[in-house]
Amino acid sequence: MIVVTGRMFRGVLPYLEEAGLEDPVVCYQGAVVADPTTRVFLRHVPIPRVVALEAIGAVLAAGFHVNCYVDDQLYVAEVTPEARSYADFQGLEIHPVGPLQDWLRADPTKLVAVGDPDALDALEVVLKPRFAGRLFVAKSLPHFLEFAHPHVNKGSGLQFVADRLGFTAAETVACGDGENDRELLDWAGFRVGVANAHAAILARADLVVPDVEHEGVALLFDAYLDSLA
Repeated sequence: MIVVTGRMFRGVLPYLEEAGLEDPVVCYQGAVVADPTTRVFLRHVPIPRVVALEAIGAVLAAGFHVNCYVDDQLYVAEVTPEARSYADFQGLEIHPVGPLQDWLRADPTKLVAVGDPDALDALEVVLKPRFAGRLFVAKSLPHFLEFAHPHVNKGSGLQFVADRLGFTAAETVACGDGENDRELLDWAGFRVGVANAHAAILARADLVVPDVEHEGVALLFDAYLDSLA
């Protein structure tokens, strides 16, 4: 099983260790592929700094909080309720650094705008065409709008792992629920959505399983393992 997530590597690592998973993990919407045993980044495709600065300015001008990720650390201008809600959700340390546009000197791995879901939907409509070809833009959860390198998505990250481990898209079953899982499902040979998934995921799904509260993906794994018995 390959974990493909929008989360930081340090944020997902405890779950990998608990599950005993040692294969490469796709993080940051595909911007990073990391080896959980050595903790080495096998792939890293960050956002060019000049584009990141423009995006930060656009998000701030629209009145939203921005998270900035450099060297697998979370940086913010100041610790706001929005920053705290994101960090607490994943058990992360926050590094306040003052105005991000003054502080940022490296190419960040990812940016995240945090705010009201409906307001972020409206921001996404504005920023997707503005940054077309320059940024990957998608919501991971209703209150998180994420920005990455334009060549980054979960499908491209899994393709990197497939090339490394020697499996194909046709042999892959992908499970997803969020808007940021579209490219992952498009890449895979068989596509699974959970019952409460984003409409774009349900439209792609070959199979719909119960939602997370009813352990739909676990039921899928159990059915697969039973078929091998």
